[in-house]
Amino acid sequence: MESNLARIFKNASVTYYNSSLFFPGQVREDVTKLYAFVRVFDDLVDSVPQRVKEFYELREKYYMELEGKPSGNLVISNFVDLMRRKNFKEEWVEAFLDAMESDLRKKVYYTIDETIKYMYGSAEVVGLMMMRVLNLPEESSYYARMLGRAMQYLNFIRDVREDLEMERQYLPVKEMEEFSVNSLLECSDNFREFMRFQIRRYFGFQEEAEKGYSYIPLRYLIAIKTAADMYKWTARRILKDPCIVNRIKVKPKKRRIIAYGVYNLVGGSVWRFISFYRI
Repeated sequence: MESNLARIFKNASVTYYNSSLFFPGQVREDVTKLYAFVRVFDDLVDSVPQRVKEFYELREKYYMELEGKPSGNLVISNFVDLMRRKNFKEEWVEAFLDAMESDLRKKVYYTIDETIKYMYGSAEVVGLMMMRVLNLPEESSYYARMLGRAMQYLNFIRDVREDLEMERQYLPVKEMEEFSVNSLLECSDNFREFMRFQIRRYFGFQEEAEKGYSYIPLRYLIAIKTAADMYKWTARRILKDPCIVNRIKVKPKKRRIIAYGVYNLVGGSVWRFISFYRI
């Protein structure tokens, strides 16, 4: 029977959830606990209207669990247990919660530096937590942050219409002005060039993150690479037709994710076999 945590994770992200199926069982359970925690806070600030009171109440329950007091919330208690087992830094969690809280008041980002600062709390620290879940060496921390940043930035590109409906904009306003784009809902040549510029930035983040793949054991890399491949697939679709973001939410279907995962599983295994027996 599917657990409540798995249901939260599954409903949150088709890509992450189906890619996580390629993790070993215990790792998949831990990843589910992490993403259930991330998602419940994200959902509270992304709801319309925003559930401000519930956000602060849930944050208090997190602090209760840290102090050893039962919160009565399964998502929080499971996360804090994971946090202790895997030695997450409290400052990482605090940075994440602060980023989510900022969504209650800050709506527009004017420079790329502002956006990157937000992404540290909203995504990069989640990459650092994943690093600990997978027991990766500390040398991989920079690349773990970059992978979180890359995926988050593509979300900003892909979800531009959805964010505007919530009166939010994470893509830098000043760069819109540089490209003479008046609205992210327009479909002009300037808009296309602006969006392609953003996609190229995403690919830059992603390429940097992939330099850290060498730190990841194959049994974990399959799942991570599958998720990353789906983000690159999404990016290529938007690069080809930037105006698509104002028509639909570009997302791979489950069968595509599983197919890529199987390809990575077989391809990765064959590559290791050839490398091992190479003369």
